[in-house]
Amino acid sequence: MVGSRPIPIAVVDMTTITKATEADLPFIMQTERLPGYESFIGRSDETQHRARMADPRAAHFIAHHDNRPIGFAILRDWNSTDGITLLMRIAMVEPGNGHGSVFLRALIDKVFTETQCHRFWLGQFPDNTRARHVYESVGFTAEGIARGNVFLNGRHHDELILAILRPEWEARRDPSPRHGRV
Repeated sequence: MVGSRPIPIAVVDMTTITKATEADLPFIMQTERLPGYESFIGRSDETQHRARMADPRAAHFIAHHDNRPIGFAILRDWNSTDGITLLMRIAMVEPGNGHGSVFLRALIDKVFTETQCHRFWLGQFPDNTRARHVYESVGFTAEGIARGNVFLNGRHHDELILAILRPEWEARRDPSPRHGRV
């Protein structure tokens, strides 16, 4: 941060994406505790968040709009040697206004432009159709259900796995025919 303004990493549709710092932890924790999120994204305590932020394999980002934080994302296996990165958690303060899609597109671009990632994936609960629509609209493809894959609130839950591969991302960014393809 410079003064009270974030140093932008990317600006898309007036949404600024910055790398999160420990100063952003209260915002992250408050956002993941908004009503309804406990059933979809889970929560971490401050110790867990601090440990994850100290881990070089994790990356935390904050979305800002009009200079106020509007969402966060936590990625696991950032720049991993096997080229596979997980979108572990994403949450918006006010879902439903389109900022989440903008944020997600910027994250996808960031993963594929700043790392050697081949596969960017996430898991979501199958009954969260609103989230699935957003993920698929930005390029993720549903691959299948991992049964009993998530332990949350004392129960095992099924998880729908979605992913976008680097060649799919490249095709979405540049739909023009190349190398003899039409």
